[in-house]
Amino acid sequence: MSADPNQDGLRLDIWLDIACLFRTRSEAQKACKSGRIEVNGQPAKPNRLIRAGDRLEIRRPFGQVQKILVRGIAERHVARADARLLYEDLTPPPTPEEVEMRRAERIYRASTTPQKAPDKRERHALRRLRGRE
Repeated sequence: MSADPNQDGLRLDIWLDIACLFRTRSEAQKACKSGRIEVNGQPAKPNRLIRAGDRLEIRRPFGQVQKILVRGIAERHVARADARLLYEDLTPPPTPEEVEMRRAERIYRASTTPQKAPDKRERHALRRLRGRE
């Protein structure tokens, strides 16, 4: 996809992917379409042009809000270390209560997640331990 040379912007979904704020462009698109991303205080669609100086708010799971200041635009994927230079994270550090709440949520989710069934290799190892092979 080529950008118009007269515009210094880039599509929001592409920039979010290049800046490594989402794993894939399609994840970034879904976040935009579901209203979890705001640009300069307004809900943003995936095709919105992003420019240096724009402020983003990304609503993450468990009520977290990530605040981002766009520092630069990259047309192509860059190394993750270089991608961090494209933005400044203005998110305040979590309070001790928020840290404890997230820890409790992780423990709860881990305890309620069902155990996965053993795969073929694990089944054979279990049979050997029980002396059935």
